[in-house]
Amino acid sequence: MTAIRLLRPKFRLSFLLKAAGMARSTFYYGAATYGKDDKYAAVIKLISEIYHLHKGRYGYRRIRLELKRKGYNLNGKTVLRLMGVCGLKSKVRPKKFRSYKGDVGRIAPNIMRRDFSAEAPNRKWVTDITQFTLLGQRCYLSTVMDLFNQEIVAYTISSSCSLKLVTTMLKKAFSTVKDLKGLMLHSDQGWHYQHANYRRMLSARGVLQSMSRKGNCLDNAVMENFFGHLKSELLYLHKFCSWEEFIRELKRYILYYNNDRIKVRFNGLSPIEYKNKYYNELI
Repeated sequence: MTAIRLLRPKFRLSFLLKAAGMARSTFYYGAATYGKDDKYAAVIKLISEIYHLHKGRYGYRRIRLELKRKGYNLNGKTVLRLMGVCGLKSKVRPKKFRSYKGDVGRIAPNIMRRDFSAEAPNRKWVTDITQFTLLGQRCYLSTVMDLFNQEIVAYTISSSCSLKLVTTMLKKAFSTVKDLKGLMLHSDQGWHYQHANYRRMLSARGVLQSMSRKGNCLDNAVMENFFGHLKSELLYLHKFCSWEEFIRELKRYILYYNNDRIKVRFNGLSPIEYKNKYYNELI
């Protein structure tokens, strides 16, 4: 740290950090606390490691939970302050793609009514489509999420925002559960979800259809939230050289989201960990 401070007037900071093998966040924290009795020296190093391990996707709440797992029980304000000193922060989330094209089929009532809680798996699902624009091209992601643990149950990726994008995803989701009778599936009023074929697929399995009110994104807020995380934590954090690379990382992210990305509302458990905990407690 001292050597970098002395050499910084003559050399670029990026060059010095690379030569020293030091993270930029660690340097800034050291500079801010230079000459002080720093009782957070060990924890700030761990915060930086957690932040970079998750590729900048964690904010102070999740980092606080990870610290708690490792034996450091700090309050949220302290973690936020330490991250601020190091210049570590989450990204701003972008707006999402809209698939609404007017009334092309039947509109289902809003049965969900923003009650996004579920007492058990496979009671309430939500679905939506988002668009990615990259390297001058577009692709679309269609997903189904279980509201019990916010796990992505199934998804499809395509260069075309066609009905097949949604029906293929629905078949994948249905294949994961034996008995779907009584399940509620909520969406916006996109034309895919109004289509007769889509509605027939739900009816054949005893699935109850629910739709958001027209133009009201808050009626499907959990799905909106997932897409916000996905884009800010993947698309806008990296530079992709090809579509093949992006699709590969997109699939990895969804696997990561389900299995490793902890949630504050689940007390530091990932979606899969939370579901496994539920089933273990039933035994």
